[in-house]
Amino acid sequence: MELTQRILQQFVVLAEEQHFGRAAERLTMRQPPLSQAIQRLERGLKVALFERNPRGARLTPAGRAFAEDARRLLEAQAAAVDRARRVASGHEGELRLGFVSSLGYDFLPRLLRRTHAELPGLRLHLSQRPSAELVDMLHAGTLDLALVRLPALGTERLTVLHIAVERLVVALPEHHALTAKPSLDLHELAGQGFALPKSNALPGLAQQVTLACAQAGFLPRSLGEADDLPGLLSHVSAGLCLALAPEQVLSLGLPGVTYRPLRGDSPHLETTVAAVHRPDGPDAAVQQVLSLLGTAERPDGENPKSVPEARSPRRAAHASSSRPPEELPR
Repeated sequence: MELTQRILQQFVVLAEEQHFGRAAERLTMRQPPLSQAIQRLERGLKVALFERNPRGARLTPAGRAFAEDARRLLEAQAAAVDRARRVASGHEGELRLGFVSSLGYDFLPRLLRRTHAELPGLRLHLSQRPSAELVDMLHAGTLDLALVRLPALGTERLTVLHIAVERLVVALPEHHALTAKPSLDLHELAGQGFALPKSNALPGLAQQVTLACAQAGFLPRSLGEADDLPGLLSHVSAGLCLALAPEQVLSLGLPGVTYRPLRGDSPHLETTVAAVHRPDGPDAAVQQVLSLLGTAERPDGENPKSVPEARSPRRAAHASSSRPPEELPR
């Protein structure tokens, strides 16, 4: 016989009440249909589950054993339905998330903490790659979502959503003469030695530094190169030169390095953090993570190299201060 959810519920309620009238009332049904359903169950099992008497129905030993298993079956059914609904809604399951290295020091840990708090059933599988590789992985279907800095090549057929705008800061050796100033204009760095990002490893930052310095009227004099932010700052920490980097580097806390904000409203002093995914969706898990990121639906497909409107330092400070400290993004 088929052990439907309904017959199991009827049996469990009767096992708890041990009275057909009270059980029927709990089940919002009449007593005769309940009695007939239990009789059919017993005939199908070929086992007496209850001992009937004028005062009610008492479980037999077989009935007590079956009641325990029936409760477990109902709990398992409920759990299976709940899990299917949670996976369908994106609250549970797995998501393959890629990110560029410069977002791994502050932005990504805050996202992981919030995801764990609000979506504890969602497992994130992380991949750190340059932007170009992340875009290729999205096209190949081996990533569900990527966090990159714009511009990122190859996103014409992907959905690009702006998350945040982050300014560059200058990283200086702690005893450098320029640390006496609370903020700097970029042209004040002309003639200084720079640690520069390698264009093949950090193409967005490399292009940004070159364009920003050119707009300020000079070309940066290279005294060293690195393919990641810790490498850039190691040059600075050694007292050899300075570097331009996204403001997230403040969270690294490297000894021997002092940071100063850069004045000016050049668009090259800002970098846009974006979430990128395939246009066929996104699936529910991607939607849930995007909601945590607070993205505005601003596809960049027509011009993936574009940068947002330049903000003055005052506007940037206002935008930053208007967001609560724990809210993503920062």
